[in-house]
Amino acid sequence: PMNLPLDHLVIMARDAAASRAFYGDLLPLLGFRQSRADIWVNDGGLHIQVLAAEPGTRDYQRRGPGLNHLGFKAPDAGFVAQLRDAMLATGRNIQPIQDLDGAAALFMPDPDGLRVEVTWYPPGKSVVD
Repeated sequence: PMNLPLDHLVIMARDAAASRAFYGDLLPLLGFRQSRADIWVNDGGLHIQVLAAEPGTRDYQRRGPGLNHLGFKAPDAGFVAQLRDAMLATGRNIQPIQDLDGAAALFMPDPDGLRVEVTWYPPGKSVVD
């Protein structure tokens, strides 16, 4: 069977400028470069685009239908801690790192509540338990 890589994610934001500022702070710390005012791309070819949501649509909900969160795999637990410190330095309210059965997980909600997760997994730990 063919293995197709994920090549882009589109995030619809209530306040596109605020969300672009959030992702502009975060994504370069995860290896992305900004290719346009609304697009970031990494060396693996993953593009993340932030567009304005249509008026009258609902915000992201924790257990609601639709995209729940974006997950990135960290190279080590130290990276997760350094990332949290770097995002706190931008003035953002970033949650504490969670210990998920040995995995170091950092969840950072964007301005609409869509969470970006960056986690280091110890050997043998599944990415999606």
